[in-house]
This record gives sequence, C-alpha cells and structure tokens, in this order.
Amino acid sequence: MEVGVIAGTERTHSEPGAGTNVWLRPAREKREKAEPPLTQARIVQAAVALLDEEGMDRLTMRRLAERLDAGATTLYWHVKTKADVVDLAVDAVFGETPLPDRHEDDPRQDVTALVHDWRRTVLRHPWVASVPARQRPLMGPDFLAWMEFLQSALARAGLTGTRLNAATWALYNHVMGATAAQSGLRLTTEEARLGQEYLERRRDRYPTVAAHRYLADDDWDTSFAIGLGFLLDGMLGLPRAGQK
Repeated sequence: MEVGVIAGTERTHSEPGAGTNVWLRPAREKREKAEPPLTQARIVQAAVALLDEEGMDRLTMRRLAERLDAGATTLYWHVKTKADVVDLAVDAVFGETPLPDRHEDDPRQDVTALVHDWRRTVLRHPWVASVPARQRPLMGPDFLAWMEFLQSALARAGLTGTRLNAATWALYNHVMGATAAQSGLRLTTEEARLGQEYLERRRDRYPTVAAHRYLADDDWDTSFAIGLGFLLDGMLGLPRAGQK
C-alpha cells in the first residue's frame, strides 16, 4: 500500500484502484471550481528535472511538492502516489523523441534506428534504466507508441508470438542494461590502469580477460552497436546494410 506523508502525518491511499497502474485507472473528475494553478504537466516536468538532477532515490512526494512550491495535499489531488509520478515521468521522457513518420522498406533499419534513439533518450535520463526493477509495466501512450513501432517492424521481419515478444525483451534489456552500465560505471584512468596491472599479474589464471583489456574499453557507442548487431543477426536473419 502506498503511503504519503502530509503535514507530518501518514496517509494511506485505500480508495478503489489506488494500487493499480496510473494508466489503467479512469481519469479523476475535475473539481467544480476552477482548476488549481498546479497541473499534471507541471508536476511531470518538475519530477523529470528532479530525477535528472538527483536520481530515483531522492524523489519523494514531499520534495516534489517543495520544488513546485505547493502543498502536499494539492499534489496528491493530481497524482495519487510516487509510483504514478514515475510512470508519468517515464512516459514524458519517451515523448521527447518523435517516432519516424514512416517505416523503412527494411525492417532491420527501423529496429536499428529506434533502438539507438531509445538508448540516447535513456542516457539523457539515466534514472529510467532503474524503472524495470520496480516491476511496474510501462503503459503510457508515448512508450506504447515506441513499442508499437518496434513490434510492427519485428512482425514485418517475420517474427510472431513468443519469438516476437522474446525479441522485444532482448532489445529492451540491451538498451536498459547498456545505459545502466554506462551511467553507473565511473572508472578513472588510474583505476583502469591499476585494474589492468592486477590482471597482468594473474594472466596465467585469466589470460583472455587480461589480453582483451576489458577495463580499459570505454567505447560505449561501438560496444552497443556491435551488441545490437549480434542480436539482430540472430533475431531477424537479415543481412547488414551493404551485404548480401
């Protein structure tokens, strides 16, 4: 059960549907009086900014209300829970990058372009990569538009049913895993050097790891692109551009 803190007291949200995904609940009726100055759009914009600056662990309803210079009661009128705020913020992030107006003739080109855009979007907002751990499905209209574009491209390439869903999850995990690693790993040049020296002293036990200098490889763009190519080769069985 989600708990909110209002004026120093705990508040539980026990009304019907409070525990469901924000996208699956009916819209709340507007008050008869004029709309308050605080809007859902403003809340989402402030939440994205807070998450970008401080990360998921620092997001609380109290801190968000303070950032908006609003009372917690007013904030809770617009969004029931912190989880709702995160759901809305994630969807706003996916709305930042427009989808192509049309599909390419080659579905592999569609998938490649979409996944690279997806990665760039998450790198701008690295907290998004932590959302799957919350075990909440992404159901917002902007995210679903991305998913529709991706799955329709995979379907045109001949994937259906379980294979299509498995391919979707493999690509999803490639994006989220790669961006989480890139955003979270902060090795200094000195740390990488000391790590490589450690491996060199143990080359007899780890010859392959030592030889390939994985600690020093920080070319994230190339690694992501090559990994995506491996996935698509297996999923689609389609040649790379320029190959027959």
